[in-house]
Amino acid sequence: MAVLRLRFTKTKRDKLAQVLWILNWISVVTGVILFSLGLFLKVEINKRGELMAERDIQYVPNMLIAVGIIACAINFLGGKICYDCVDTTKFLRWKLIMLPYIICTFFFTFCVLVGALMCYSMHGELEESLNLGLAEAIRFYKDTDTPGRCFLKRTVDMLHIEFQCCGNNGYKDWFQIQWISNRYLDMSKKEVADRLRSNVEGKYLIDGVPFSCCNINSPRPCIQQQITNNSAHFNYEHQTEELNLWMKGCRQALLEYYTHIMQSIGLTVLITWLFELSVLTGVRYLQTSLENVLRQGDLDSESDGWLLENSFMETARTNLNIIKSLGKSNQIDTGALT
Repeated sequence: MAVLRLRFTKTKRDKLAQVLWILNWISVVTGVILFSLGLFLKVEINKRGELMAERDIQYVPNMLIAVGIIACAINFLGGKICYDCVDTTKFLRWKLIMLPYIICTFFFTFCVLVGALMCYSMHGELEESLNLGLAEAIRFYKDTDTPGRCFLKRTVDMLHIEFQCCGNNGYKDWFQIQWISNRYLDMSKKEVADRLRSNVEGKYLIDGVPFSCCNINSPRPCIQQQITNNSAHFNYEHQTEELNLWMKGCRQALLEYYTHIMQSIGLTVLITWLFELSVLTGVRYLQTSLENVLRQGDLDSESDGWLLENSFMETARTNLNIIKSLGKSNQIDTGALT
């Protein structure tokens, strides 16, 4: 028994072919959109690549770019096929090609769905990459005179200002590293020397943060040094007072930024998948209805169209038997060769 059988007159077949021709050209535009979204995501990731650890997170934009290019090619061909199918006699030149085309397009739409799901599954890998990358960038913040690292100070400062964040997980991350280079420390001062000697690794650790962590919306002048020393500042209690620093960590800020982009792209790709699936369904109805009218011999008569000629179970069983027979024939060929 055929699955989702529909009856088509010649007028309906012609209209279906015309509508599918238009929809395939719209699908070419969606392919361009997918390509553009993948390119945009790739640029956004590369823009802050120095703040990310070397993790394989480029597979999502690369997947979208590839799917976009393939979508343009497949739907361009689909548009040509549907345009010719308006004339039933021209269908003969595409008769042997349409079924393989439909099968390939079905697997392509599955790839589009995978691309949409990948947009939502990237969160964990992105968070780990940002966590490791930001920790390393902060650790080398002071190395402004070291080749290959001299740009990190400006990068981190601009990140703080643009995303209104501070540190990796928060402003206290700066308390645990030396972020002031030794070239800017006055070694003749007893305070500096004592602080260096008090640290096992000889690091100059202070309860302070870079200027870029200052919250510009705070009415109070920024307190970026001796943050935990209440006596160093007038009318100040760091444990109860809301500090005039950016409180959010940059890992969380960047993760929220990229998550918003990924969710928007994922939703767009999911809508594209549904649209591609609906077009594919229409092409399948057009193909089966045209094949049936050719069998009948009267090109102006009504004909049936369906998604599957047999039920799902019968179709699965038939395909499984074909695969088994192919496997057996391969074994026989291998035996004959040996």
